[in-house]
Parts: sequence; structure tokens; C-alpha cells
Amino acid sequence: MINIKTIHTIARKELRAYFFSPIAYVYLITFLVLTGFLFFRSFFLIGQADMRPFFVLMPWVFLFFIPAVSMGKWSEEKKQGTMELLLTLPVRDVDVVLGKFAAAMALFGVSLFLTLPIPITVNMMGEMDVGPVIGGYIGLILMGSAYLSIGLFISSLTENQIIAFILGVIVSFIFLVVGEPLITTTIPDFLVGTFQYLGLATHFSSIARGVIDSRDVVYYLTMIGFFLWLNLKAIEARSWK
Repeated sequence: MINIKTIHTIARKELRAYFFSPIAYVYLITFLVLTGFLFFRSFFLIGQADMRPFFVLMPWVFLFFIPAVSMGKWSEEKKQGTMELLLTLPVRDVDVVLGKFAAAMALFGVSLFLTLPIPITVNMMGEMDVGPVIGGYIGLILMGSAYLSIGLFISSLTENQIIAFILGVIVSFIFLVVGEPLITTTIPDFLVGTFQYLGLATHFSSIARGVIDSRDVVYYLTMIGFFLWLNLKAIEARSWK
């Protein structure tokens, strides 16, 4: 059984570490400025109260910003030699993994919350269909969580943050595009369904249209659980070693 109190304590400690350094503020400011610039740059050219370009853009923005959040969660512990100390504390490895994930999710959630002025502004400029916007944000939460779980697993494999970042981007990119026509048109027909199911973007596109399908939700939850499980196994292997 997981210990909610321990997870909360670890998450609070990790989140405090984010905001007691410039990391969180640089991340949030850069993320918001870049996202707002890229969206409104095309928004004023199109001249329509439409949030679809925003949701098309965000998976690619996440591809670089979310690995930046997760890259140091384990690699920095290894580099500073504090990981061994952490693993000797009377806490379960699963609680530590979930605590770090919760802290990263909190920072990611703050960044996503701060983008809400974008749809508010768009709605003020014209009538906007709210359903796809709500669906889009739900999809972004699920996709971002999957990116984070991948990044945390990669971070647990190396003590170099730059390597963790690069590998996190590469692995996330593979899962993002694996179900896209660019890939599926080059593989045998009997593999197309499998590749499409594995694609992060494939499941996100339907949610972003405002259609919340339980199969898409189950896919994302499975992805998150699988990579957090891999993260746990990597930590347990190091602890045993």
C-alpha cells in the first residue's frame, strides 16, 4: 500500500526545491511567453475565435519543456550522491517515485493553468466552442502526465541531466509520431493498428475535438502507470545493487 502522507511530504519537498531556485520561474516565463507568441502569431492572421491551433501546437511545445522539468528529478540525486541517502530512509521506493511525479505534475499543472488567459482572450474576441477547449485541456493534462512519466524513467537511468533531457525528448517524440501517417504509411498493414494505438498524438487528437473516449483515457493512464513502474524498477535495482 502506498503512503499518501509520505508522498505528500516528498512532493512538497520537491516542489519547494523548484520554487526556491530560479528553475521554476525561468521555466514558467519561457513556457508562457513562447506559447503565447506562437499561438497569437497565427491567431491574428487567421482572424477566427478558434483554439485548435493552440492544441495542435502544445504537444510539440511539451516535447521540449516537459523533459526539462523531469530531467533532474533522479539524475541530480545521483550526481550529488544524495540518492543513496534517500534510498536508505524509512520510506518505500514507490512513495518516492510517486512523490517526485506529483511534484513535477504540480509544476506542470501551474504552467497549464497560467495559459487560461489565452482561451479567455479568444472567447472575448468571438464566440468560441467551449466543449473542444475543455476536452483539449483534459487531453493536455493526460499527455503531459505521460511525457512526465517517460522523462522520470529516463532520468532514473543516468546522472547526466543533459543526457536525460535529450533521451526524454527522443523517446517522447517516438511515442508522439509513431501512430502518424508519416510512419504508418511505411509499415506493413498488419502493424498499422498497433502503431496507431501506441501514438500519443493519435489519442490526443480525438480528445482535443471534445470527444472523451474511455479508450483514450485508459491508454494514457496505462502509459503513465507503465513508465512509473519502469521508474520504480530502475530505483529498486539500484537500491538492491
